[in-house]
Amino acid sequence: MLVIVVENVPPRLRGRLAIWMLEVRAGVYVGDVTRRIREMIWQQVEVGLEEGNAVMAWSTNTESGFDFVTLGKNRRMPVEFDGLKLVSFLPPVPVENSN
Repeated sequence: MLVIVVENVPPRLRGRLAIWMLEVRAGVYVGDVTRRIREMIWQQVEVGLEEGNAVMAWSTNTESGFDFVTLGKNRRMPVEFDGLKLVSFLPPVPVENSN
């Protein structure tokens, strides 16, 4: 199983993803593809991302049963901890007051 979630990406990238996977919600794509196809799809995401962000998660033989990668600006960052990949949150960006 492969899941890709994209935010703020160009429509052409969303169309590209829809060729290989099913869009079950806006920006959420699922599919069952080979490792080679998964890597090719992620290359397409890297090329077409522009100012957006993306995460790709897939089933694999690890302690947690899955692995994931991220791309683009996002508060969630993957970190390794005792052999497990977890998610760390960056502090929120303060909003300047316009008074």
